[in-house]
Amino acid sequence: MNKLIFRKLSSDILIFFLLSSLAITSIVWVIQGVNLLDIVTEKGHSINVYFTYTLLNLPKIFSKLLIFTYFLTLFVIFNRYEESNEILVFWTNGIKKISFINFIGIFSISFLILQLSLNLYIVPLTQNLAQNYLKNSSLDFFPKLVEEKKFLNLMQNLTIFVEEHDDNGNLKGIYIKENLKNNEKKIIIANEGVLISKINDFSFKLFDGKITNINNQGSFNLSFKETTYDLSNLNSKTRQVTKLNETNTSLLLFCLQRYISKRKDKNLRCGGENSFLIKEIYEEIFKRAINPTYIIILSLVSSLVILKPKIKNLGNYYKSFLFFIGFLIILFSELSYKFIHLSIHIEIFFIILPIILISLFYFYILLITKFKLRHL
Repeated sequence: MNKLIFRKLSSDILIFFLLSSLAITSIVWVIQGVNLLDIVTEKGHSINVYFTYTLLNLPKIFSKLLIFTYFLTLFVIFNRYEESNEILVFWTNGIKKISFINFIGIFSISFLILQLSLNLYIVPLTQNLAQNYLKNSSLDFFPKLVEEKKFLNLMQNLTIFVEEHDDNGNLKGIYIKENLKNNEKKIIIANEGVLISKINDFSFKLFDGKITNINNQGSFNLSFKETTYDLSNLNSKTRQVTKLNETNTSLLLFCLQRYISKRKDKNLRCGGENSFLIKEIYEEIFKRAINPTYIIILSLVSSLVILKPKIKNLGNYYKSFLFFIGFLIILFSELSYKFIHLSIHIEIFFIILPIILISLFYFYILLITKFKLRHL
């Protein structure tokens, strides 16, 4: 019978968690999607690229919200059980409150494993896939962004201005400025031109114009009747470098292991083309591996809802206080990595702090039962 009761509790928690996660994650995803519309409107990528990129951001959003959503789920479910007196089913079947609390703590390990899987593997992988997909995608909307009498800075080191153009790609009054290496510049002015679309690429076919090359030694002019300006070798404004949160955890662990004694160095870097500060790598590993352990603490705090205060009028204040404590723990878990560089003692303290908090929680349980857990 006890197994059926706990199975029902687990089912209620999972269902509410899935529904609330879907709702909250969808809201944040839509808001973020609106903010990412510049992928189409400013960077020239297609709608398909935009949706694929935003979909690959879903694991990151879900991972960021998981700890709060799980705490909210437990708090709501326990509060509902308590207000509807469903919680009495546990006590009338001989289940002690300490057994209930222990079950919640053990049950939360599965969510801890889920959070660790997301942080250590899934999120870095999908973030890396999203960025690589974006920077390797063609600029399908490039023709739509070429507007009359408007300077276009769609690509790095490139400015385009067109006096007139029509729907067939015919252009008039074309100005192209390209910034080259070593402070060199190339300026192309043409009376007429055509925007030619290739497979995943674009080029300008220009007529009756002049090319001016400018460097430290002066300038050189060259007139032309017809020339082609290829856009395939130019980079879009899409970020080309890999960020720390997009980097594989195994690579970060390799760097941290290699320079573990210098993990607080503010100048030392590790990595090849995309190198990162060892200090930042250490912080990232801390966030990925240590922060999720606060899920267990939050589950134990939320389970305190079943311990009603002796003064009845304090019931609502008690629940609000527990929710506030849970919110503070979530906030603290997100900021704790900032303290690991202060000293070796503080560093060790913050690494083992989740274990300390769990121990303090059970010590508190012992205190309120006067060290007689069988009476709880």
